[in-house]
Amino acid sequence: MRATALAFALIALPALAAPPAWKTPHNSYGQPDLSGVWTNATITPIERAPALGDRLILTDQEAARLEGATAKFNDNMAKPTAQKTKVDDLPECGPGVSGPTCGYNNFWLDPGTKVARIDGQPRSSIIVEPKNGRIPLTPAALARQRAAFGNAQVGNFDGPERRPLGERCLMSFGSSAGPPMLPVLYNNHYQIMQSADEVAIEVEMVHDVRHIRLSGEHKPASVKLWMGDSIGHWEGDTLVVETTNFRPDQAFRGATTALKVTERFTRVSPQQIVYQFTAEDPATFVQPIKGEVSLNATKDAIYEYACHEGNYALPGILAGAREDEKKGREKEGTRGEVKEEGGQ
Repeated sequence: MRATALAFALIALPALAAPPAWKTPHNSYGQPDLSGVWTNATITPIERAPALGDRLILTDQEAARLEGATAKFNDNMAKPTAQKTKVDDLPECGPGVSGPTCGYNNFWLDPGTKVARIDGQPRSSIIVEPKNGRIPLTPAALARQRAAFGNAQVGNFDGPERRPLGERCLMSFGSSAGPPMLPVLYNNHYQIMQSADEVAIEVEMVHDVRHIRLSGEHKPASVKLWMGDSIGHWEGDTLVVETTNFRPDQAFRGATTALKVTERFTRVSPQQIVYQFTAEDPATFVQPIKGEVSLNATKDAIYEYACHEGNYALPGILAGAREDEKKGREKEGTRGEVKEEGGQ
């Protein structure tokens, strides 16, 4: 009897329901809600270490070792420096930086502390195609880079026009503003705001704002814009953005103005947007470049990036070059290159 009663009792118990699948919230315009402040800070590199070959997914143990090493490095960098230390004797103050090149100490850097994870899987690189996680440049692209940079790799000091856009506080360092939007050493926050006909992305690094129109056509090819000309549309819960019309002085990895970048923003949880991109330019890349990185929700706010406020770096760089010239130590190639390279 006891066994029979227990069997009936078990049959009568309701089955445990599976938790409901998370659904992307929608805003008052009926759009998938991507609004908020997000960060793509990560210790996952853009390009994969060659030793990992085609292996995109790290083991949990490998990810834990990388994150542990980062935490240990940050703890070590937080130790006080002896007051009598001279500039030339400064120990490592950041990743691979020491001595007079210590423009920042590690306190001011914020590249991230965690490996990027998508679908819970730790990634070895942001680049997913080519399969080796590397960006293959065409011979023509390599030749263009050599011609454009030449000995400016050690700095061209003729005038501010030859200094990088980030140094001049015109655009973000690296490809932070994008597209594609990729993490750099610090200021990896983005605030997404939506209206009925536009998605705006405020980029923390050097105060940039991307305006993504949700209708219309690209501007004429002759109109070149900072961060390109972006047009978006919705595919289900994914925002798809196509960007063309890049300026020649702000192209991903030295691409030509024919560069086209297609981005996909998909909110997969309250805490994460998966950001995917494809960069196409046959004159620069051997094949289309595809990448993925997570945008993670943060409670941090974006503050003004007053790049020039109290910043004496650029006048100091140029003044130092003028002093060297007066002493007969002019750096090779610092004169005339602007005119020779088309005045850019």
